[in-house]
Amino acid sequence: MKATVNPVDQHVVTLTIEVPAAEVDKGIKQAVKRIAGQVNIPGFRKGHAPRRILEMNFGKEAIMEEAFEVLASQNYTAALRENDIVPVSDPEIEREQFEEGKDLIFKATVTKRPEVKLGDYKGLETEKQDATVTDEQIEEQLNNIREQQAKMVVAEEGATIQKDDFAVIDFAGSIDGKPFDGGEGKSYPLQIGSGSF
Repeated sequence: MKATVNPVDQHVVTLTIEVPAAEVDKGIKQAVKRIAGQVNIPGFRKGHAPRRILEMNFGKEAIMEEAFEVLASQNYTAALRENDIVPVSDPEIEREQFEEGKDLIFKATVTKRPEVKLGDYKGLETEKQDATVTDEQIEEQLNNIREQQAKMVVAEEGATIQKDDFAVIDFAGSIDGKPFDGGEGKSYPLQIGSGSF
């Protein structure tokens, strides 16, 4: 197997992989064996049907497709290892030549793991920030938690509404004494002092 690496851009490369004809023939035999082991053909034990019978039942194209899968997978992996390429995407495969008795030539375009070059990070200095927490900050956070965890309860009869209380109101709005669309609501929760109404 011979592999040539051609960079497409900073991260993408195309591997042109050539597999000798002798290896192609071995790959075809391997494909025949694999298909024979997966199918049941009357008159033959599983895995023992000859190639001619498989071609009659499934076509030569099926065997050649299986052979290409076997050869491309094996040689693509070997080419990556040989050229120290770590892929981060599945390859785009393009066949250039694939015939029985001839060399297999195909291209695999893949995104490779980028090389990271570290800058000078030793000896850097920074100012230590003051991590003192004041009593006011603690109280503020406690109040926030209280508000987040608070549950609404119905006020006792005769209670006075105060700022931040919720009042459930019915309302009807009008312009020059005439109601308008969206100006009416029932059981609307209004927080007193929120300025949202």
